[in-house]
Amino acid sequence: MIRKRFIIILMSVLMLLALVACSGATTVEVGSETISAVVAGSDTAAGDTVAVSEVVATAPASAAAALAETAATQEPAATAAVADAAAVVADNSAVAITLSGDAIAADGAGVTVNGTVATITAAGTYTISGALSDGQIVVDTEDEAVVTLVLNGVDISNSTTAPIAILNAEDAVIVLADNTANNVTDAASYVFPSAEEDEPNAAIFSNAGLTISGNGSLTVTGNYNDAISSDDTLVITSGTITVNAVDDGLRGKDTLLIQGGTINVVATGDGLKSDNEDDATLGYVAIEGGVINVAAQGDAIAAQTDVLITGGEFNLSAGGGSGAQIAEDASAKGIKGLANVLIDNGTFVIDSADDAIHSNGNITINGGTFTLSTGDDGLHADVTLTINGGSITIPTSYEGLESAVITLNAGDINVTASDDGINVAGGVDGSGQMAGPGRGGRGQGGPGAQTGEVTTYSGSYYLTINGGTILVNAQGDGLDANGAIEMTGGVVVVNGPTESMNGALDYDGTFNISGGTLIAVGSSGMAQAPSSGSTQSAVLMNVSGQSAGTLINLQSAAGESVLTFAPAKSYASILFSSPDLAQGTTYTLNLGGSATGTSVGGLYTDGTYSGGTEYGGFTQSSVVTMLGGQSR
Repeated sequence: MIRKRFIIILMSVLMLLALVACSGATTVEVGSETISAVVAGSDTAAGDTVAVSEVVATAPASAAAALAETAATQEPAATAAVADAAAVVADNSAVAITLSGDAIAADGAGVTVNGTVATITAAGTYTISGALSDGQIVVDTEDEAVVTLVLNGVDISNSTTAPIAILNAEDAVIVLADNTANNVTDAASYVFPSAEEDEPNAAIFSNAGLTISGNGSLTVTGNYNDAISSDDTLVITSGTITVNAVDDGLRGKDTLLIQGGTINVVATGDGLKSDNEDDATLGYVAIEGGVINVAAQGDAIAAQTDVLITGGEFNLSAGGGSGAQIAEDASAKGIKGLANVLIDNGTFVIDSADDAIHSNGNITINGGTFTLSTGDDGLHADVTLTINGGSITIPTSYEGLESAVITLNAGDINVTASDDGINVAGGVDGSGQMAGPGRGGRGQGGPGAQTGEVTTYSGSYYLTINGGTILVNAQGDGLDANGAIEMTGGVVVVNGPTESMNGALDYDGTFNISGGTLIAVGSSGMAQAPSSGSTQSAVLMNVSGQSAGTLINLQSAAGESVLTFAPAKSYASILFSSPDLAQGTTYTLNLGGSATGTSVGGLYTDGTYSGGTEYGGFTQSSVVTMLGGQSR
């Protein structure tokens, strides 16, 4: 079960030290040394001590690559036991345990019965059937082999402790027999042998690695604490598993691995969880497939280190959803991996009071389809956020994307935000619970504030856009960088703010554009254009206030349209950059009229334009041309 972790490089430590905005001081451990650093926007309180590997681990390229580095996600012996269980049951060589209300009968060796408690003392395969009104199945063996429990239609409850307790075993397997329904229910309070003991503490509890498989169903009600919990690894390969817990639904302390099945969780605490705080190689959640439905008051999926997802269907609710308010010290995130979140594929519908997808370190999205509704950020990473593909729709958020370093390489991204659409900053965890549009950033002076252009930038905050289609509708800043922006490709459409205290584009350092298409509209008071160091032409045009839907058309003297765009909101500023915008060419700006053809986020990519009113003209005399009114 030993996990290879990711190499911690000096650059990550330096980046951590640079995250100083809106954050608290934290002591960070590097090996045997400690340094006083700032962990911006993390869940750690000021003065806490955390391992650097848990905060700024260098992320692998994909979840599949990370899983490939895992020495063993499932014990080989347990895997073999799952395969062998069906054959053992078929040839009647398994030991049968029959439950009859307040009595238990066993027909073979390896089981001792004391009243309503059956204790399995030897490795092997055991089939369990029937109902037990107030009893327990215990596994306690020193054998260095797997104990397999085949649940063949059981209904087990207990009024004082865990109905199924695997106290000691090399590994354990629970097989849900085909076409059977199995139920396990524990008590609201437990009676322990002494005040020093606090285990078992779940309806199905295991000190050993536990694998659940089979094609039957399992319903577990955890009235005391967790529903299903392993202090080692919890693996689910198949079956229909429904749990309801007063704390966590499914917990694998070292690892929680889901390979398939249908999982339904209702939890007052976290839904799916791995929480080993003592070993940085453990404490991760890995999901390779299955249907996952979670309604949790805490985090829907939470890992002390990494969340690794290669596929599956996810319907996650956390903290009551995007319209709920949570306590300042609460965490109600859809998916949370404190070191890394890596997603290769899958379908995700997330509705969370807190961030939909969160990491104190890095997030990498390689693919998948996402619908993220959140009361805070859609995707928030304290260190890096990288999107290499997929379709991401964020219909409700405070800020859509937030991280110190954001890299957008591909994919379709559609963000609606009550504050900034894409924000490059240190971040403030829970910022969406605090303020209205524009209040989460730095002060900018009044409308029309002038700033001298910054020609170089050497800080730690970057937004890099290399590809993809990015649509932003923001009440605050559309693209907001407390540092620099680089754009080499892709299509970016920004419907920015209507209030002058924000801008469709807002950056502190430089914005160099060398490729792609950018159209950004909004209020004019804080409007910015790309830097003069850009190699692709751009024009910023401030106009009199125009209503939503009033078409923008830019034509060359030859009558060729280089831009036709229908803004979603009222606007007074138009920023446009495209390979088609050529220096030395004269253009005419037309407003209104009508257009035919295909549009993406209001940007027409073909068809014809007609019927508009000429607003003015200009010659693109330099890389960046600015027209009309004050801008900064």
